[in-house]
This record gives sequence, structure tokens and C-alpha cells, in this order.
Amino acid sequence: MEKTADFILEKVAPIFNRQGYVGTTLRDLTEATKLTKGAIYGNFENKEELALKAFLLNFKKAFEPLEKAIASKDHSIAKLYALTDYYRNYYDYASGRGGCPVLNVTIDAQHINSKLFDLAKQKSERLVLGIEMIIRNGIKNGEIKKSVDAEVFGQNIYSMIEGSLFLAFTFKRDNYVLNILDHIDHIIEHELKA
Repeated sequence: MEKTADFILEKVAPIFNRQGYVGTTLRDLTEATKLTKGAIYGNFENKEELALKAFLLNFKKAFEPLEKAIASKDHSIAKLYALTDYYRNYYDYASGRGGCPVLNVTIDAQHINSKLFDLAKQKSERLVLGIEMIIRNGIKNGEIKKSVDAEVFGQNIYSMIEGSLFLAFTFKRDNYVLNILDHIDHIIEHELKA
């Protein structure tokens, strides 16, 4: 049963990411999996549970490599550069899967599925807090200027990245992301670094 559930999630997660909660139909799910409605809902309580688990899988696939890249660095400045390095290739990766799962679900589910929206909001907050923690540790270790407000810079960096992704996916051009990452690298070097 667990293998079937994993198979279903692998097949439908990209569809939910591309088409959204409302836009994904039962027909889409049965066509993607080649399974019947009964086989799908024998593994998941309902469409909402399937969408929640699909989002978690999409999030994991998108951001587990980022977490590993950051964890592989010993110092805060290197961790921040690992963040911008990761996002330099993120547009290409996410384009193939229908966009950024956090951005997609937050926009798609805000007014129609509070559980899905809350989960996406929680994951987004986790990303912001992760950046803030890197900056706080950098201040504590003397790598980042003591005058830096970790909360403000963490929020700003994440906002710039997500905003640039929104524009990149809207206009189908990665230069929005690449330009903002160059700007963030400049901020790291000239405004954050001690």
C-alpha cells in the first residue's frame, strides 16, 4: 500500500504544482497514474490529503538540495552564497515541474483551501527563518556586522528571491532571478560581511 501511495504521489505531485488544487481534476489523476478512482482514494482519504502530500513532496524535491548545500558550508557568509548559488539553477529546475511549489500553492490555495495555504505559509516561514538564523549565527561568530538586523535582511533576501521567481515564471526569463541574485551577492559582500 505504501509503495502504491508513493507511486501516486510521484505521478501527481507535478500536476498539482502546475495546475493547482482546483485545476487538478480526478481525470488528471487517473490518467497520470493509470489507476482507478478507487485505487487512488484507497490510498488517500480525499483530494485535499493528496494535494497536501503532493505539496510536501514538491517542497522536499525543491528544497532538500538547498538545505544540503547550506549544511555543507561551515561559515555564515559561505552559507548565504550557497543559497544564491542554489537559486541560480532553480528557475530551470522549477520550470520543468511547473514553477516554485511555495509560490504556486500560496497563490493558488489562499482563498480556496486553508489547510494547503497554511502548509505553504509554514514552509515559506521556515525558509525565511532559515536565512535569519544564518545571519544571526554570522553576527554571533563575527562574520556579519553587528549592526545588521537579521530579521529584516532575512525577510528582504527571501522576498527578493520569491519576487524575482514570480517575474521569471511570468515572463519565462531567468534574468529576473539572476539579476536579483547578483544584487543579493553584492548585499552579502558589502552590507552584511564584517
